[in-house]
Amino acid sequence: MLQNPVSLTKKPSWLKVKAPSGETYQNLRELLLKLGLATVCQEARCPNIGECWGGGTATIMIMGDTCTRGCRFCHVKTGNPHGLLDASEPEKVAFAVSQMTHSLNYIVITSVNRDDLPDQGAAHFARTIRAIKSLCPEMLIEILTPDFRGHIDCVKTVVEARPDVFAHNLETVPRLQKTVRDPRANYQQSLSVLRGVKELDSHMITKTSLMLGLGEDHEEILSTLRDLRAIQCDVVTFGQYLQPTKKHLPVKKFYSPEEFQDYKKIAEDMGFLYVASGPLVRSSYRAGEFFMASAITNKKKEKDHVNHQIT
Repeated sequence: MLQNPVSLTKKPSWLKVKAPSGETYQNLRELLLKLGLATVCQEARCPNIGECWGGGTATIMIMGDTCTRGCRFCHVKTGNPHGLLDASEPEKVAFAVSQMTHSLNYIVITSVNRDDLPDQGAAHFARTIRAIKSLCPEMLIEILTPDFRGHIDCVKTVVEARPDVFAHNLETVPRLQKTVRDPRANYQQSLSVLRGVKELDSHMITKTSLMLGLGEDHEEILSTLRDLRAIQCDVVTFGQYLQPTKKHLPVKKFYSPEEFQDYKKIAEDMGFLYVASGPLVRSSYRAGEFFMASAITNKKKEKDHVNHQIT
């Protein structure tokens, strides 16, 4: 936490959003509450919760609501969960998803960091993916994982459960990693996770997200994008960092919608399969929209074609 908390920075007009509402939003909220499941949409105060839930995408956070790390941008609470896990959670999540199939077609599964667990929760991720696929074989599944301390065996455990998209967030440029993230996280460790996924399965879609407004400069953003393309990362999202409380890092710059569109064009020209970029974009923002779903389908067809040729 900051030693000298500063006042919350006043937001520009384009960052104002309507309060979440609608039948789909209310139904999902009540179902998740009944099952005792958390969503990162709620825990992290995501401004797009109503839009995403109403548009067919929801993000469920597994392994509790207490993170073992203390990143200086994040509103999720931190502490020591003491190794406790809800053994029935994968089945609860799968049941919840099965009740949402009339309104959802794309589910994102994320988690807090669980450094207190021997495998940092990799097996729990894998069980959750398999449970969902068992009940809802047509549901597209994106997972947004911690860095697993860079352990490739943990990455392998999750990859073998066959999610459609494997996401892990760099969060910011190399120079700002120590300022923004917990000391146990770092740029190269995060890159190694995304690189490892591709080495294990070259057809699996990889994805990451960058927050802008923390003090990065233009060349640092471009350099980070080049690093991502060098490890064949497929999808990148850009969003505006928003200070959640006075105790968190202040915003250094508010990027305009036009600047976000410029970075979208730059990333697309670099060859990213899909780019979402805007002031209110978050890593799972409208993840299930048509283009992303089509990209997943095409990747599956490519892999099936290769497997058919081999056999």
